[in-house]
Amino acid sequence: MDKRVSHALVDPLRVYGGLADLGNVFVAVPVLVLVIGYVGRRGRAAGTYRWWLAPLAAAVAMVLVPALVVPLKVLIDRPGPPIMGPGTGYYPSGHTATASIAYGTATLLLLPWLSSARVRRALVAACVLVNLGVGYGLVRRGYHWPLDVVASWCLCAMLLTVLRTVLGRAGDQPK
Repeated sequence: MDKRVSHALVDPLRVYGGLADLGNVFVAVPVLVLVIGYVGRRGRAAGTYRWWLAPLAAAVAMVLVPALVVPLKVLIDRPGPPIMGPGTGYYPSGHTATASIAYGTATLLLLPWLSSARVRRALVAACVLVNLGVGYGLVRRGYHWPLDVVASWCLCAMLLTVLRTVLGRAGDQPK
């Protein structure tokens, strides 16, 4: 089924490559670093109890991405789609994992600082759309099989759930 879906979707248009590039380390990680800096400064200025915990937890979550994804790629040793040529290590998708954790973590960090429910919903929707776009771009461009992307989303959903729990228990709400 993975091959059939991938074959039906592959299209080498550049726009899909642009969507896939949003999951590149050089794009996604700087976004998270900016949000970590913003939330850290704002939390410290507001006198938030353990203001440093949320930024630290976010950085640890991002560091866990290669620590988890690379061994899985080596262990599973799955070949990529035909357009990628010979080679293995495509499962799970590192670009998808990077995007999911970088943008998801940035969203979790910013949510407590947003006063409007409408703005919070818009931020979550934007995060979901960007991550869907990255996954769609990777599959559409032929860089990954659909299951590579889905596996990364599942892995990252677990990481983001743990991060959300850590942030919630730490009481990192602004004063």
